[in-house]
Amino acid sequence: MTVTRRIALAAGAALALAAPAAFAQAFPGKPLKLVVNFPPGGAADVIGRALAQQLGEQLRQQVVVENKPGANGNIGADAVAKSAADGHTLLMSSGGAVTVNPFLYTKMPFDAEKDLVPVASVARVLVYLMTNPSVPVNTAQEFVTYAKANPGKLSFGSAGTGSSPHLAGEMFKRQAGFEATHVPYKGAAPALTDLLAGQVQFMFDPGPGLRHAREGRLRLLAVGSPRRASQYPDTPTLAEAGMAGFDADTTFGIYAPGGTPAPVVTQLHGEINKALATPKMAEVMKTLGAELASQSRADFIAAQQRDRQRFGAFIREAGIRGE
Repeated sequence: MTVTRRIALAAGAALALAAPAAFAQAFPGKPLKLVVNFPPGGAADVIGRALAQQLGEQLRQQVVVENKPGANGNIGADAVAKSAADGHTLLMSSGGAVTVNPFLYTKMPFDAEKDLVPVASVARVLVYLMTNPSVPVNTAQEFVTYAKANPGKLSFGSAGTGSSPHLAGEMFKRQAGFEATHVPYKGAAPALTDLLAGQVQFMFDPGPGLRHAREGRLRLLAVGSPRRASQYPDTPTLAEAGMAGFDADTTFGIYAPGGTPAPVVTQLHGEINKALATPKMAEVMKTLGAELASQSRADFIAAQQRDRQRFGAFIREAGIRGE
């Protein structure tokens, strides 16, 4: 091999090794789009908009939020899965799109485990059992007694079939042993509106309803988590009310299209965790009663797998199907 050939090969190898780092340094090269796969006003939207603003400041690029609701998050998730895999289009979603929907729908428009790359977990979103004040109860135990004494007379709202508020309601009914009618909405915000108006009598709210509970327009009875919420330590869990092992928490996170370069994913993961450490994001979580969920990608992926197993088992047992 000639000296010239050896020099050329060495230069090529050095360039190949440097390419990922150079690509990462060049990112982002244009404004980013953050797709929220639920309507405005819900937990995903509130968290997504706050995060977009903070990321925009850190990356020195505009981060535009676009709501693409429908099919329990499938429409927005599918749009991102089919986008260019360069890190400039991201998905802000509850875990449902990847941990619940594959069990709800016989045909998925994308492969949840291959077509979306988990970038970073953002929040552990809790669901709070709330009732309209017209229901004459003050505790979860009183609610169960009332529901059993009034079979079929109660209805509960949710953000849609298969959403965490829906699954929580179904878990509650089955464990407590009462009947109630599920009323699905196109997002948590319109469901909350009807709860306030008394069109539905109870709901597992993912956070936006907490201010109404503080102001007396709703009653907060319990949290559907394994442990009490750090921001509402006086609110009991449903496990404490007799429903052992009740856990309807979901992890909200950021996803990129499958095939997004690893250096870009790594950079975004770091920037998102940096954003989560700001007082601004802590305040947003406080308003929703959510818990910050900054963790490694490996832990995020492992948590998704556990959620997939537990929600999948429940959906099969309860016979829930997507609309």
